[in-house]
Amino acid sequence: MAAYIIVDSNVHDPERIKAYGAKVGATIKAHGAKPLVNGGAIEVLEGDWNPKRMVMLEFADADAARAWYNSPEYQEILPIRLESANDKLLLVEGL
Repeated sequence: MAAYIIVDSNVHDPERIKAYGAKVGATIKAHGAKPLVNGGAIEVLEGDWNPKRMVMLEFADADAARAWYNSPEYQEILPIRLESANDKLLLVEGL
C-alpha cells in the first residue's frame, strides 16, 4: 500500500535551505520515492489552514517512507531543514 510524506513548509532562511534542496532529491530517488507536489499554488477551500508551501512524496509503503526518513543520508541533511524552516511533516498511508 502506497504511503505519502506530506510537508507543510514555512522557510525562514531561503539561502540556507538551498543546501538542503541540493541534496534531498538524491535521497528521495535512492529510496524509490516519487515527488508529487513541490510548491505550487495553494487554495484553501475550508478551514483556517494556510500553508506557505506544500511538498508530497509517494513511497511504495510506510516502511519505505520511514526508511528514507531514518536513512543516514537524510539524517545528515535534516538539520539544515530544521534550521531553515518551520515544517510540519506527516506520514500517511494510502488506500
